[in-house]
Amino acid sequence: MRIGYPCINTTLDCKADRTFRLKSYSEERLMATVQNNLGCLARILEYNAQNHLLFFRITSDLVPFASHPVCRFNWQRHFAAQLSEIGRMARSHRMRISMHPDQFVVINSPNEEVVDNSIRELQYHAQVLDLMGLDLSAKIQIHVGGVYGDRAQSLARFVGRHALLSEAVRRRLVVENDERSYALADCLQVSAATGIPVLFDAFHHQILNRGETVAEALRLAARTWNVEDGPPMADYSQPSPGKSRGSHAASIDIRQFRRFLSETSPLDFDIMLEIKDKEESALKAVKADRDDARLATSAPA
Repeated sequence: MRIGYPCINTTLDCKADRTFRLKSYSEERLMATVQNNLGCLARILEYNAQNHLLFFRITSDLVPFASHPVCRFNWQRHFAAQLSEIGRMARSHRMRISMHPDQFVVINSPNEEVVDNSIRELQYHAQVLDLMGLDLSAKIQIHVGGVYGDRAQSLARFVGRHALLSEAVRRRLVVENDERSYALADCLQVSAATGIPVLFDAFHHQILNRGETVAEALRLAARTWNVEDGPPMADYSQPSPGKSRGSHAASIDIRQFRRFLSETSPLDFDIMLEIKDKEESALKAVKADRDDARLATSAPA
């Protein structure tokens, strides 16, 4: 069991998600920004390895405008060596990497332009992970998308569009249950039709479910993962007191987290903490979980 956090490290004095406005685009600015982002990403992974945080979600903003028609610069070739070195670092520490495109990536949209943009964005994400030399346990997670007034048709449209994606994308794609439209049962239906592994989001499941307990839901999701996909992945968060129903907590409640670990034992899976204070909660979670036999804390290979 690896524990991690997404995209941003609040302890370090750098950002791996720097971007700029489209009207300011130039190849020079793109190269400088990506250079900064890759340098910071390397520092984040070093920090994570030192602190036994062996799961990290890379920001989609690593290469700004990579999927936009304005970008004609061959960033793949220019930054290939750096991406390869970052991937080597992750592999040497047995660190798992993932990515999660922004919510505008919707492959079941009835709008063809949205779909075309989504496919280009997914291709970019797959290129990053491929250039890092990561195996198929490095996943790209997306939601099913919108309902558009017809759930059955929208699910069928997702399945049909999935078949049109490149092999580079399909082999890394996982689908996640959400809190508004598509529960775990819907994602399992998609998985049965496409073979996509289902990433279980525990927080979303609390809000939208079909009566499955957390343990039952995680077991069902875990069955959709093959050996080459790596251990099942799960997103974990907690509600923010006094905020809207879907708001994520500012910091982890360790008692709730330990209850989650107890409920899901002995199933082994990797946990992405979607908590607002990022690595601070992840460090607390690793400390709280140190007696769990599932926990991976030895970074060096």
